[in-house]
Order: sequence, then C-alpha cells, then structure tokens
Amino acid sequence: MATSMLTLIPRISEKTYAQSKQRVYTFVVPKDANRNEIAQAVAQQYSVDVVDVNIVIAKGKVKQTVRKGRPVEGKRRDIKKAYVTLAEGSSIKLFEEEQ
Repeated sequence: MATSMLTLIPRISEKTYAQSKQRVYTFVVPKDANRNEIAQAVAQQYSVDVVDVNIVIAKGKVKQTVRKGRPVEGKRRDIKKAYVTLAEGSSIKLFEEEQ
C-alpha cells in the first residue's frame, strides 16, 4: 500500500484528548496498514517526527434489535487503531484551544 494513499482518521474523545498531552495521538487506520506505513503517513501529513506506533484491533460489538417482532443479532465492524507517539517538541493541532 502506498503511504500517500493511506487514510488516517483521528479519534477524538476524552481519552485521546488526555493522551495528546503526553504526545500520543490516536488514528483509525486501514486493516492492512503496518507500523512503518502508519509512521510514514503521519510524518508526511502532519510534518512531525514519529517515535513509536502501537496498533490495536478493536472488535466490533454484538448488538441486538427487533425486526418484525423477532430479535435480530448483528455485529459492528472491527476497527484498527494506531496510537502514535511523537518526538519531544512535536504536536498535532487536533484540539484547538479556545482563546
């Protein structure tokens, strides 16, 4: 997979906001992406120095609903998350501070 085509979707939540203070940012990445491709893509797209990349595959939840009076089970899709640690002095402006 070419790094220029790698799609990085930032995860924005309370947990990721707290981690961003320690220079750790979370992205949803394609399932076939590896650590080197993710590090290169983040470095290119955000002009930062990447120190470490940790990968987690979050399994989709099983959900139940009712259709035509009967319970139906479904499953959300699995997602692959990358926790990217940046070098000292580097940061990504995902959370804009209010003036």
